[in-house]
Amino acid sequence: MLINADLHIHSKYSAATSPRMDLPTLAREAARKGIQLLGTGDCLHPKWLSGIKELEEQDGVFSFKGTAEATKTRTKFVLTVEVEDERRVHHLLLLPCVAKAEELYEAFRKHSADIDSDGRPSLRMSGQEIAERARDAEALVGPCHAFTPWTALYAYHNSLRECYGDLAAVGAGGISFVELGLSADSSYADRISELRGLTFLTNSDAHSPYPIRLAREFNRFQVEAVSFEELKAAILRRGGRKPVLNVGFPPAEGKYNESACSRCYKHFSLTEARARRWRCSECGGRIKKGVRDRVSELADYNAGGTRTTHPEHRPPYLHLIPLAEIIGLALQKSASSKVVTKMWESLLAAFGTEVIVLVDASVEDLEAALTTTTTTTTTTTTLDARVLEAVKAFRAGEIRVIPGGGGKYGVIELNPEGSEKEEEKEERRGQLSLQDF
Repeated sequence: MLINADLHIHSKYSAATSPRMDLPTLAREAARKGIQLLGTGDCLHPKWLSGIKELEEQDGVFSFKGTAEATKTRTKFVLTVEVEDERRVHHLLLLPCVAKAEELYEAFRKHSADIDSDGRPSLRMSGQEIAERARDAEALVGPCHAFTPWTALYAYHNSLRECYGDLAAVGAGGISFVELGLSADSSYADRISELRGLTFLTNSDAHSPYPIRLAREFNRFQVEAVSFEELKAAILRRGGRKPVLNVGFPPAEGKYNESACSRCYKHFSLTEARARRWRCSECGGRIKKGVRDRVSELADYNAGGTRTTHPEHRPPYLHLIPLAEIIGLALQKSASSKVVTKMWESLLAAFGTEVIVLVDASVEDLEAALTTTTTTTTTTTTLDARVLEAVKAFRAGEIRVIPGGGGKYGVIELNPEGSEKEEEKEERRGQLSLQDF
């Protein structure tokens, strides 16, 4: 069976999160998105874990059963938490059961001043020490948003070994995955040889349950059942279990993709930034090194080539943005506008989930949704033709992105007529689209 999973989110107990990040809301909204397995986030926080314990647990996953909420969603939860080490690097942990979460809480509590107050605790521990505790608790661990210039592995280290020591080696019982983050994809990360043996995860890191945040990136796994052990086997690629699709932003849309001033957002090449000692020529602000430049510094695999070749186990990476944003882009409306919300709701009513609309529905089924239904008082169109063309453009990779940088998101331009410049085609060549599988 295939399941869609978003394994990195936060609860209402993390800083700068929506008060609506509660378990019933998350279960309901994840189901509407088409996510069968959702990370709990923040599972070391005592109050959040207490709420998780009230759910029904089976095989290391948790769900609403025997309540009105259960009739609305089949989404299950798996225990997850993000922690920050002494170098400000963030790590994602996936845990097998409540007992192990409580065990890790006790192990980390003596090293943290905020573990009882912040769902994402800061630990006075190294990355290696955190990975060792995770291994002892039979948890999976890997770096979060590994390339982001803030709070990320490659922001402070030049290699996995610098951060995790001997546990960085594939098969050492330590690092099991790398979370790519919004500003990177497989074509970036596979240029670094030490990452090629690891599974890549694409997760939302959502701080609110809104459709443009929750599951804005997700993973599709081939498993036999929805359980922790099956998820573990898929991440470790054992017994035929494996990831079969990564879905995420076009990396250039990420707000740290190119090197740029964090104050006025002027972009610089790596050579220019170095020459200016990382100070903006326009406003004097700090130039923040972009993910693209950082990857180029670290690249040691096919570094001189124009096309990234992927290891055999690497699944396709589909560049998508949330459906509401695609509708807004096509209609030139805000993603939160009434007209966009109405069309989003009507598409979910017609197809079931957002993922089906974006990934799984055939073009013929989408075209059928263009049918206009007229009653004596209203006329309702399920899908606007402009939206259909936008969805098709994303599936085919026929979009243009003005890169983000310095903390400002990039801008996507629809290009359904194939007028993309040759140099832009070359840049994304080697990255599979939905039509390639």
